[in-house]
Amino acid sequence: MTENAPRYDLVLAGGEVFDSATGASQVADVAVTGDRIARIAPGLAADAREVVDCAGRYVLPGLVEGHTHIFAEVSKVGAPPDEAHLHRGVVAACDAGTVGASTFAAFERYVAVPAKLRLVNFLNVSVLGLIDFRFGELINPDTLVIEDALAVAADNPHRVRGFKIRLSEDVVGHNWRPLLKRSLELSADADLPLMIHIGETPEPLPAVLEMLRPGDVVAHCYTGKPYGIMADGTVLPEVYAARERGVLFESAHGKSNLSFTVAEPAIAQGFYPDVITSDTSARNWRGPVFDLVTSMAKLRALGMTMEQIVPRVTSAPARLTGLDAEGYGSLVEGGPAHVTVLADADEAVLPDAAGNQITAPRLEPELVLLAGERVPTVPWRGLPTDQAGAAGRAG
Repeated sequence: MTENAPRYDLVLAGGEVFDSATGASQVADVAVTGDRIARIAPGLAADAREVVDCAGRYVLPGLVEGHTHIFAEVSKVGAPPDEAHLHRGVVAACDAGTVGASTFAAFERYVAVPAKLRLVNFLNVSVLGLIDFRFGELINPDTLVIEDALAVAADNPHRVRGFKIRLSEDVVGHNWRPLLKRSLELSADADLPLMIHIGETPEPLPAVLEMLRPGDVVAHCYTGKPYGIMADGTVLPEVYAARERGVLFESAHGKSNLSFTVAEPAIAQGFYPDVITSDTSARNWRGPVFDLVTSMAKLRALGMTMEQIVPRVTSAPARLTGLDAEGYGSLVEGGPAHVTVLADADEAVLPDAAGNQITAPRLEPELVLLAGERVPTVPWRGLPTDQAGAAGRAG
């Protein structure tokens, strides 16, 4: 390097830079050299080879999606991972139960390894996984083979970070209690958390919650389906008690599991998800979910602040999936240069999964860095075709 050579490859200048642990933010520059964050401070632009003006933008650690379905071409719910997530601001994602022990090898070879973003998974406790949502994977309880699940988890610690059981009645029939008990035993043996899909469970939620342990995760906390977190417009005391014990709750929008009529009063009562997730899948990535940043915009419109949202899409999902140990979910000097820059976009009509709509400003990823490399973004999939084409050409 010559004496006058720029110190940094790239500086993201003047954006609102968030601390992913606290949600606090400050206007600062973020300097990148190679695949690392070199420095975060004001006044770094003069030492940069390239400067991107981020004034008025949100500069976040690369987003981490804690609940998605990305086993494309095998599962009917599988979305393409890079197209659905990476090009919309997500640098790491967790497949939540699409894959079972009998389908894991194909997922590893054809999806996880080729993907550019970092992928981990919560293995379905059924060896079948979620291949076709019309046919419950645990209707035959013999598909829960503890030995197979334990073997896959033990052989693939780089990928398997937990287990998943869908506890809706059309998946488990009336056998939910013994199946949940065996799933808890499985996750305890592997020392990994268990994610529990709720909504239309055979019995009310408190009967499920009393069986869960610290670190287990309740998916779809804002579902509008029977046996959710509320009764008569109030969050159940058993839900608060479970959270007090260390049970986690995540939002998991999905095609049928985010209701504004549940989320809005729950947020008003101070019940926020521990992790904000989209539950993006092939069933919903073109609506009503679209992507993680659209789920963030919906919860912001319902009352959460960016300071409350940012940790729940960065550090919290990274911690849940063990990706924090690899530097995901944080933006620190010396750490990997995974960065998502978001801008406020125009108002749009945003649907939930229960037939309701709100009109609110969207969030749009304007710049994405994966290990210092710029990733192309794609227009919001909810735009009319002519606007999407114009946005794509502009990008």
